[in-house]
Amino acid sequence: MRLGERALGYLLPKAGLGNLSSLSSFRWAKQPQFAGVDVLNFHNLHGNFFSYMALPRLAAFRPAVLTLHDMWSFTGHCIYSFDCERWKSGCGVCPYPEIYPAIRRDATALEWKLKKRAFTHSRVTIIAISRWIERLVRQSLLGECRIEWIPNGIDLKVFRPLDQRMCRDLLGLPQDRLLVLFAAADMADKRKGGDLLSEALLRLPEALRAKISLVIMGKTKRDTAQGHGMQTFELGYIHDDLLKTQVFSAADLFVFPTRADNLPLVLQESMACGTPLVSFNVGGVPDLVRPGITGLLAEAEDCVGFARHIQALLEDNDLRRKLGHSCRKIAEAEYDVVLQARRYGELFAELLTPSRVPEQL
Repeated sequence: MRLGERALGYLLPKAGLGNLSSLSSFRWAKQPQFAGVDVLNFHNLHGNFFSYMALPRLAAFRPAVLTLHDMWSFTGHCIYSFDCERWKSGCGVCPYPEIYPAIRRDATALEWKLKKRAFTHSRVTIIAISRWIERLVRQSLLGECRIEWIPNGIDLKVFRPLDQRMCRDLLGLPQDRLLVLFAAADMADKRKGGDLLSEALLRLPEALRAKISLVIMGKTKRDTAQGHGMQTFELGYIHDDLLKTQVFSAADLFVFPTRADNLPLVLQESMACGTPLVSFNVGGVPDLVRPGITGLLAEAEDCVGFARHIQALLEDNDLRRKLGHSCRKIAEAEYDVVLQARRYGELFAELLTPSRVPEQL
């Protein structure tokens, strides 16, 4: 890293500005590898590895596509704004400076203006992966861009229903219990709602609680099981997709008490394995959790409703089987990674037609 980048990397975060210090981003177009690139497809640009101010320069020479996995590209700093709508008009006086990526000083109004300048002067196509993020982006500083809806897909040959008894044997999970699965990369992340799940589980009837074991997939703290007083199996963070498929197939129900999400991958994986869902009506979750079809939805942070839905599904074996069957059918029809690749390919081919290709270097 050059001296200038080091200095900016130190000073800009103190000023409340992030993801601007990578001056090397402006030199990408001069790299020999760039000559062989047909289309630029940007994904998450937060992480301080790329300066979004370089986007106009790069997009001037190659068709550029930005896939939105969260809200960051059109807010003053956050990946999710929760109940704040300042991103529609310019941010400033941020109510959630601690939300990732956290800021030390409130410069959200300035960062919003810098993003607006960068994107206004860029020839970029926006891909929204959920209907929710599509609605939001049309109201945002990116609203004048071309916007396409292309949901993420998963490998349905890997994520598929497996025999439940066999999976429980392989994982050392009990055969005589109702297994409720919860997964998050880090259970300490408040956005994932581990505290909401604990509250909901405590509201279940004691007779039902006595039949349930909670299975947790992801990074946990030592006191994870203390919040709900229920037998718990903590599997840790699992990287292997086949092992994750076994976990989803072993469960009777997948619960996802998120406070904010776009198109959660774990919900897609659970669907593909035929495991019905319970979640909150937030963000892009309703794209996947369709009441009475793939699972049940409670209103945001409504732990009473969440508990009611868990109880309804655990007490109705026929309904769970029906929803699990629908989960797999919808995954096959809408979320196959092959379908995602075809949609991207068609968009890239259109952007590469002679009338749409920017001038070359």
